[in-house]
Amino acid sequence: MVSTDAILVLRCQEDDSQAFDEIVRQYKDGIYNYILRMISNRDDAEDLAVEVFVRAFAAIKSFRRDSNLRTWLYRIATNLCIDKYRRYGIERKKLVPLEREYGDGEIRPMDLPDTSFDPEKLLGQKELSDQIHRAIAKLPEKLRAPILMYDMEDMSYGQIAEVLGCPIGTVKSRIFKARTQLRRMLLPYVQNT
Repeated sequence: MVSTDAILVLRCQEDDSQAFDEIVRQYKDGIYNYILRMISNRDDAEDLAVEVFVRAFAAIKSFRRDSNLRTWLYRIATNLCIDKYRRYGIERKKLVPLEREYGDGEIRPMDLPDTSFDPEKLLGQKELSDQIHRAIAKLPEKLRAPILMYDMEDMSYGQIAEVLGCPIGTVKSRIFKARTQLRRMLLPYVQNT
């Protein structure tokens, strides 16, 4: 059975502009949120998200239909983020909330659930969430990208490997290293609470 993405790509390759509009509609929020978590600057994230689709549009005719459209778009996004870091030496000073797209299409911040409504517990959870955001922002780019793709974008090891252009073993290793570094960075906070 042919996937919806494959049909959209085929239509794009036959100069159907509505098909590309559908691709943008389907992927724009996920791409934007991924880029925002990578570079922590809303204006730059908007610009790079647009650039992802400009580049995809320019290259859609040469897209191999046996490839995965989603991983191709994330690869373009990842490469643009890497280029931005290299070219401008972006510093990650701003913190942004981690968000997740829910089944209804709405994107909401991820919060730790609180069943007791205890203000002290709520404050502790907010502090933990802030510490996690800071720790993720401090990860080297090569570790931050795969952990975000795996934990936030729900991508498989294979999809991440395709996006990053590296073996699955490297992806697994980077995710393991990212989690190890996050544990190390968060240990002082956890021990003091």
